[in-house]
Amino acid sequence: MSDLPSFSTTAFLIADPARAIMLTALLDGRALPAGELAYAAGVTAQTASSHLAKLLEGGLLSLEAEGRHRYYRLAGPQVAQALEYLAAIRPADPIKHKPLSPKGRELRFCRRCYDHLAGQIGVAVTESLAERDLIRPAAEKKFEVTPAGADWFRELGVEVAALKPTRRGLARQCLDWTERAHHMAGPLGAEFMRKMAELGWVRQAKDSRAVAVTPKGWIELKRRLGVDEAAARVAKA
Repeated sequence: MSDLPSFSTTAFLIADPARAIMLTALLDGRALPAGELAYAAGVTAQTASSHLAKLLEGGLLSLEAEGRHRYYRLAGPQVAQALEYLAAIRPADPIKHKPLSPKGRELRFCRRCYDHLAGQIGVAVTESLAERDLIRPAAEKKFEVTPAGADWFRELGVEVAALKPTRRGLARQCLDWTERAHHMAGPLGAEFMRKMAELGWVRQAKDSRAVAVTPKGWIELKRRLGVDEAAARVAKA
């Protein structure tokens, strides 16, 4: 009986339709901003803020800050599991997403985030580096470069040992604002971006943050990291 109050509070939080939609929108593991969660739930920003505060206080959500942006995600796998069990009892309604303009789709696919690669391709490249154990997620939102990773970057002309770490490390996890997943930032991310432009893998637009991967770039990304243009567009559409 001692667990009943906690269970009752959690059930109350999930029972609200708007909060239920917000929680369901986060089931894919991404972190989303309050504006997108408000849109999904069909409520105002002020109402969404109130709901999110209650979900945070109730331990169902965690908050992640990236610069001036604030993102919300499920507090842990136990929350996702509970929601999935409940969704199996009664299927959830489809989650609404804001339609993107052509320019928005271009920026989402591949762009600069300050001085490093971002968007769908930035995330895909980072995930491939991690899958190949060239970089590893570390504490304090950092990436650790493995010996194999240092060799891999050296082949491109990036000498990892020569880069000067900042107080946030040599490479760090930067939460991508469109993909809600991490891409690689920091001195290594910036130098990698610079080297890709130098090698002719990417071209940066002069009037926007959009980045175009060149035919040569697609060949090299496919050969070195398994990042394929067609697969990336289909998987992230």
